[in-house]
Amino acid sequence: MKDTPRRFDHVETWVFDLDNTLYPHHLNLWQQVDERIRSYVSNYLSISPEEAFKLQKDYYRRYGTTMRGLIAEHGMSPDDYLDYVHKIDHSPLTPNPALGDALEKLPGRKLIFTNGTRRHAENVMKRLEIDHRFEDVFDIVAGELEPKPSQLSYDRFLARHGVDAAKAAMFEDLARNLEVPHALGMTTVLVVPEGERVVLRETWELEGQDAPHIDHLTENLVDFLTRITERRSA
Repeated sequence: MKDTPRRFDHVETWVFDLDNTLYPHHLNLWQQVDERIRSYVSNYLSISPEEAFKLQKDYYRRYGTTMRGLIAEHGMSPDDYLDYVHKIDHSPLTPNPALGDALEKLPGRKLIFTNGTRRHAENVMKRLEIDHRFEDVFDIVAGELEPKPSQLSYDRFLARHGVDAAKAAMFEDLARNLEVPHALGMTTVLVVPEGERVVLRETWELEGQDAPHIDHLTENLVDFLTRITERRSA
């Protein structure tokens, strides 16, 4: 049996993953990045797209990002990789004023913590028109290329922004990326695909909803944030 879920009454810092968290899974925006990663791997290692796909997914699961696997096993320099894989079409994203309002009403700091790049995060936030709701972005470069779910990545994030984990909440779309935050004392929220919407994800990426380190589960971030604010002001 899971312990009683942590609440939000004490939260002073709200930490959000970016992709598939601040916008719906079913937009499949990350699929574009996924395809560009595969293309990069294929070209960089001179292997077929099929071989690149297998290697990409293996590194992603074992290292947290494909990039980290390429660095560890092939000595790749990350700059060209990061620039290439995040050159995508952000037009599927449209302004989300309801999300902006819900974020604005949360009392305290709001930060983004992503395995992507700052430029990608800024492009997403601008399309959603929520860029002015966040204090800062902690990206893969700020993490010195150490991705979630590595403990070191979270330690660097907390230190850089002076965040007290015991007074913070984290929102993520991957259950495994919430295990360390929960152990550090954060209230954790897993954002899952909406209803029966078709999403292009690996099976393991959608697992872990019942894990003991998941305090809360939602398929509608705006409604969830609104309920938090209502309960805190009641």
